[in-house]
Amino acid sequence: MTSMNRADALELYRSLPLPDTSMEAWRFTDLRDFDPDGFDADGRSADTASPDMLEIDVSGLATASRGTVDVGKAPEGVEFGPLPDDHERLGTLVGADDKFTAHNAASWQSGLLVRVPKGVELDDPLYVRVVGDDAGASFWRLLVVAEEGSRFSLIEEYTSQAAGYSNGVVELFVEKGAKLEYVSLQNLSQETWHFATHRATVERDAELDWVAGGFGSRRGKVRIHNDLAGQGATSRVTGAYFADGTQHLDYDTFQQHHAPSTTSDFAFKGALREEASVVWRGMIRVEEGAQKTNAYQENRNLILSPDAHADSIPGLEILANDVRCTHGATISQVDREQLFYAMSRGLTRGDAERLIVRGFFQDVLDRIELAPVREALADALEARIPRT
Repeated sequence: MTSMNRADALELYRSLPLPDTSMEAWRFTDLRDFDPDGFDADGRSADTASPDMLEIDVSGLATASRGTVDVGKAPEGVEFGPLPDDHERLGTLVGADDKFTAHNAASWQSGLLVRVPKGVELDDPLYVRVVGDDAGASFWRLLVVAEEGSRFSLIEEYTSQAAGYSNGVVELFVEKGAKLEYVSLQNLSQETWHFATHRATVERDAELDWVAGGFGSRRGKVRIHNDLAGQGATSRVTGAYFADGTQHLDYDTFQQHHAPSTTSDFAFKGALREEASVVWRGMIRVEEGAQKTNAYQENRNLILSPDAHADSIPGLEILANDVRCTHGATISQVDREQLFYAMSRGLTRGDAERLIVRGFFQDVLDRIELAPVREALADALEARIPRT
């Protein structure tokens, strides 16, 4: 895959129709009320930004808003700053393959380059906050290079307080023997349309530990694609989401094993209230030469009201004959006996539901290495349950 210049990307964007439910990948996500050209690309950032989800010591701090990236702090010897438009790796993982990635390639305004040199280890994470524009379109680009043997954590948070259109693209390069913990938190306004494509390539004996949290947005689609490109590569993806009101979240995930003796472990859990809906579509693909692959994916949904709805669609495509690939998906209601038991001991319904939700998510929370991230996600999940 090669990058495309902005003019060609814009022409492609304009030539492609808006996806509709006749397309398999969009069967459960209706975009009829959405016009990507109906948002001001020069929108202004909110006067009062929502607070950070995390209180955490960081080695690098950046804020992306109004088409710029403001770096407040950067570790010595690490590239942590605005992404050049002509970077050699830009667009090599995520090009302009559909309407939304083409729109991003043509229009991205603010981008961040993170490059941690060979063998460098950072004790504290890097943090970038992407602030959406009021009633506008925000196009964000993140490019991360973890060079051979480096080890670090990167936290990316999307936030906004008003209606808008958010379009993000992330490219992660995890080189030989490196370890990257990448945390992407989506906490946008519930009136924001959010589309994002995240793709990583993991080289020989490298490790990617990916955490995805979804709490905001109105409707859209998030793609997560992992390429296990080198022998012994490992990828672990942990996701937690909560939807209420009329929110609709759509996750499309792909674990692609190119090399032998690679491992991918994917676990997503979500809770839904009121009239919210979620769709998850996950695929494990094992290429011919990827013998000794070990791959797992699961999606579990907890339904907290009769009008909430979830669709889980796991898939396997295996072209090698010496592999271990498994998957699981469940959609379940709150256990009425658990709820009755908790309320009979003096808890309100809200407190009882919060207790059940915490128990439901605990195993995925336990997978998260960074304690502040683990605690922030737990708090965000529990906060969505009314106390009365």
